[in-house]
Amino acid sequence: MGKIIALANQKGGVGKTTSSINLAASLAVLEYRTLLVDADPQANSTSGIGFDPRSIKSSIYECIINEINPSEAIISTDTPFLDLLPAHIDLVGAEIEMINMADREFKMKAVLEKVKDNYDFIIIDCSPSLGLITINSLTAADSVIIPVQCEYFALEGLGKLLNTIKIVQSRLNPNLQIEGILLTMYDVRLRLSNQVVEEVKTHFEELVFETIIQRNTRLSEAPSYGISVIMHDASSKGAINYLNLAREIIKKNGMASKEEAEKQVSA
Repeated sequence: MGKIIALANQKGGVGKTTSSINLAASLAVLEYRTLLVDADPQANSTSGIGFDPRSIKSSIYECIINEINPSEAIISTDTPFLDLLPAHIDLVGAEIEMINMADREFKMKAVLEKVKDNYDFIIIDCSPSLGLITINSLTAADSVIIPVQCEYFALEGLGKLLNTIKIVQSRLNPNLQIEGILLTMYDVRLRLSNQVVEEVKTHFEELVFETIIQRNTRLSEAPSYGISVIMHDASSKGAINYLNLAREIIKKNGMASKEEAEKQVSA
């Protein structure tokens, strides 16, 4: 049974897609079968992992609206153990088309239930809004990661998102948990970055991941090559940060990493 984790924040530019791609790739590199679901009409996860959204024939849109089997839309990536359920621009209209549908908040859940057993982790890249597709993603998810950038106004809008999560928990998905708050775009040289880290940790305490994602040139470059930062430069700070995040999530969920399991067997 795969664990479904949504990455959500209605605030744009917080490193949500970057984190979705690189967390999924890191879990795959650690040999966990991982599915990256692009639930953002901008389709940045699709292009960021090496596919042209304009050439995608079947996507998450067809799965939700036309009820095609997700296995017909899922594509393999160049990273072993990593698959993609892509998006294209049609997803923009999905929210309007879903308005009159029965059980409209559960469409994504129904799609992912069909492939959940094929993966260890399913990572959903949500759109930067609190619309119906994001509500669908939170209803389908077991937990949510909230990326927060280490910049001014970092906590702005966070209350609104947490309120939405509470509503989803009370009405649609009582099992939804907050996996953690992920601090991104950290610049060790800036006093502001350090202040934001302290402020977020004071507010949310143990909900904050130990791993902090630092600003990194390689991390910014990778999407232009259509690859994750691990495939771009495995020794870069960005790659190491996301591998550490993946290990932290594996440990938090009581899943011995494949590396540790192998060490125990050889010992």
